Amino acid sequence: MAVVLAAGYGTDYAMARRRPLGSVLVQPYFAVPQKNGKTEFMMQDAETDSCVQSLLPHLGQPPCWYLRKHAQKRIDM
Repeated sequence: MAVVLAAGYGTDYAMARRRPLGSVLVQPYFAVPQKNGKTEFMMQDAETDSCVQSLLPHLGQPPCWYLRKHAQKRIDM
C-alpha cells in the first residue's frame, strides 16, 4: 500500500512540475469582532492567487481545484 501511495504522489509531483502554475481569483475579507459580541465583515478587493494544477499541494502552492472551491479567504482579526 505504501508503494502505491508513494508512486501516486511521485507521479502527481512530476505532473505538477511539468505544468505551469495556474491562478484563481480569490475574495479576501476581514472578520472583525465587535464589543457587543457580533462580527463585522469587511470585504476587500479581489486578488489573484497562484495554484498548482495537480491533485495534491506541491511547490508550496495549493491545488487549483481546492482553491476554486474555497474562493473566499477569511482573515480573522
